[in-house]
Amino acid sequence: EMLNVKKFFVLLPMVAVIFYGVTANASNDELKLNSETKAEITTQLTQEGYEVRKIKTEDGFYEAYAMKDGVRYEVYLNEELKIVKVKED
Repeated sequence: EMLNVKKFFVLLPMVAVIFYGVTANASNDELKLNSETKAEITTQLTQEGYEVRKIKTEDGFYEAYAMKDGVRYEVYLNEELKIVKVKED
């Protein structure tokens, strides 16, 4: 009986470390938004006539807030920087 309790307290921290490692890596699957990526998105959208105001990541996509012809848009791009959705804001 006592041996099982000792095993439990030895294994508990190991399980916690493994679990933390898995959850930490899951969040690393989020897109990285660095200055290089922002510049690429800005250049691409500027060439398409948008005036980019802000870029962030949301739900696994890059989301750019931009103006075009006086209208505000949210432009969603995937990890390959392909536009997947454009929505009037």
